[in-house]
Amino acid sequence: MRKILLLAGIAIFSLTATAQEKESKGLQGTWWVGGQVSFDSSKTGDAKSSSNMILPIVGTFIAPSVTVGLGIGVISSKTDDALGVTTSDASTFVVKPLIRKYWNVTGGLFFYGQAALPVMSGKEKVSDSKTFSFALELAPGFDYVVNKWMTVETSFTIFNVGTSTSTPAIGDKTTTFGFNANPMNSVADRTIGNLQLGVKFLF
Repeated sequence: MRKILLLAGIAIFSLTATAQEKESKGLQGTWWVGGQVSFDSSKTGDAKSSSNMILPIVGTFIAPSVTVGLGIGVISSKTDDALGVTTSDASTFVVKPLIRKYWNVTGGLFFYGQAALPVMSGKEKVSDSKTFSFALELAPGFDYVVNKWMTVETSFTIFNVGTSTSTPAIGDKTTTFGFNANPMNSVADRTIGNLQLGVKFLF
């Protein structure tokens, strides 16, 4: 009888330890998919312009409250004048690695801080010029867990520092450096990054 009780105790302890270990890991090992998709167009008389961006992002939780991700996509824009002549036609390839740290606020609501390092390489077909840029971006945000496979998140950039180089077909290249910080970013003064709202799918 004692042996049976001992074995039962060991089994219960093992199950409890396994459950606690699984709970402590939280989302560790969970993969997610998100990203950014946008399209804009405008027309004044016969002149028109358009721009779009497709940037899917895939990531995984490397710790219960830390995740890393990688976005790869394209940004393109085109402008035609009133005579139908294309005055600009640009395409930019984007690679955006990022890392996030989460803190639980209450229930399914989490606050997070994100650091990203977007690298962009583009070409303007009309002027036959090339551009290359990279930056460091810091963005806080909130993430609400709707269910076990979807969350809703919102964020905006409060810090950005980076450099950009433009190389024309003829002439000297131009390199610029920029630094922006606005921790008190308000709705009326989003000089760095607009408020973004999106969903993230877990699997």
